[in-house]
Amino acid sequence: MSLLAPTLEAFFTDRLMTQKNVSSKTIRAYRDAFRLLLRFASDQTHKQPCKLDFADLDAPLIGAFLHHLEQDRGNTARTRNARLAAIHSLYKYAALRHPEHAASIGRVLEIPAKRQERATISYLDPDEITALLAAPDRGTWIGRRDHAMMLTAVQTGLRVAELVGLHIQDVTLSTGAHVRCEGKRRKRRSVPLTIETVKVLREWLREREGEPDDPLFPTRQGRPLTPDAVASRVDKHTAAAASTCTSLAAKRVTPHVLRHSNAMLLRARRKDIATIALWLGHESTQTTQMYLHADLKIKEQTIDRTATLSTPPGRYRPPDTLLGFLEGL
Repeated sequence: MSLLAPTLEAFFTDRLMTQKNVSSKTIRAYRDAFRLLLRFASDQTHKQPCKLDFADLDAPLIGAFLHHLEQDRGNTARTRNARLAAIHSLYKYAALRHPEHAASIGRVLEIPAKRQERATISYLDPDEITALLAAPDRGTWIGRRDHAMMLTAVQTGLRVAELVGLHIQDVTLSTGAHVRCEGKRRKRRSVPLTIETVKVLREWLREREGEPDDPLFPTRQGRPLTPDAVASRVDKHTAAAASTCTSLAAKRVTPHVLRHSNAMLLRARRKDIATIALWLGHESTQTTQMYLHADLKIKEQTIDRTATLSTPPGRYRPPDTLLGFLEGL
């Protein structure tokens, strides 16, 4: 075998699994990135993947691979950047172990991530949340489970993987009511529960029964729900709620939209960005800044505070309907 194969194997077994103890999700993401890269490099060099060297996977080939992801596979800039991050991680690991390839490795590490458009934050307003939570048929076991699950999602802002990973023992409904969850990079955090959520979960747990390590929101067979199953349930109840709240018909509501809704509710209560970041389990407040950009009320209040004394506060209103039409284009 050449230098690349043993280095790549050591990168997974020594660096990722032993030294960094990354999650299985990260392992799978990196595995998929290198599967694609090695197959692409094999096609380009006409070498078997196990015989490839760092000299074969130089900056021009890596650049061609990234172009292939976007143009041929139709990947977004976000996916392209994620693949590049995996490659950079391997090459940083290899840099000190193979100084003879330092120049080639350095050029690969200089390949920049591509700028990507920031997606518009989609979230539900209080009326839409009320309609969604009223949609499940609470005369049935599944309806009561879905109501408790969606209420917990909206109130805590848990990621869908964190939500389906909850066990009965992770819920505390006494003084200082909260749920404990394991987030990204196995970081555990506790999220407070409101009086309303405590009441609903107390009734659900009384009906749910089960052992402490059983899933909080199970299937009929007692197994944990999958993220796809939760998304399907949210989609179904959104369609039902749209009959009474028409604005929901124009929105694609996913479990992550419920997480965004929680963050926007916290912003409405004037919670600072650092508190929201801790609440949501963000590693950096830079991630949480997107909720500031999405908060139109805060933007309008800033305009009102900075308006000159001779200018009435509020939004600009064009004096003529035709001018308004043109300015709105």
